[in-house]
Amino acid sequence: MASTPHAVHVEGLTRSFDGRAVIDGLRLDVRPGEFVALLGRSGCGKSTLLRVLAGLDRDISGTVLVPRRKAVVFQAPRSVPWKRVWRNVLLGLPGRLDRTRAERALTEVDPERRSRPELLLLDEPFGALEGSARIKAQRLVGELWQRRGCAVLLATHDVAEALLLADRVLVMDAGVITYETPVDLERPRDLADPRFAELRGRLVGRLRADAAAEAA
Repeated sequence: MASTPHAVHVEGLTRSFDGRAVIDGLRLDVRPGEFVALLGRSGCGKSTLLRVLAGLDRDISGTVLVPRRKAVVFQAPRSVPWKRVWRNVLLGLPGRLDRTRAERALTEVDPERRSRPELLLLDEPFGALEGSARIKAQRLVGELWQRRGCAVLLATHDVAEALLLADRVLVMDAGVITYETPVDLERPRDLADPRFAELRGRLVGRLRADAAAEAA
């Protein structure tokens, strides 16, 4: 990617399927080191956008500039909720069931051991997790981002998750960004903070307004 003040620069992006624009003239900028959450309902175009940014979908029009070094995590319904975390990790590893191997694999998910990505794309990465497992995974991602400093774009349905992790939250609907707000809250963030509740209420209201407008 050419020298730019942005880790992601998208201008006039359009992606259509069977004549229907799933992404429609979208504009998006993400600064280096910024954590951005992309919030929206199923079918709004979030996953399509991440696939385009990952270079997995090139049948597009418009400008898309992203770093060469990027990492992608898409939601995969492979975890088994009644198993412990380390046993779920072993679902993706060949060989015998060994907790030590699973913990070593978790430790090795470390950009220090590989070329560090400049951009991390996360598409509902915690969707298969619930309760304390989801909270721990969110905390781990937040800590890794703070240590590594790469730009992150997280697609999620979860308003609280977006506010817990992101510097900025974007609302996407019908293939465009309809709203955005900075999240000027100290980390670690507290769900009981009145400012958190105010931001959450504002975003929920925006999502409802988008849904009502589409249904009208």
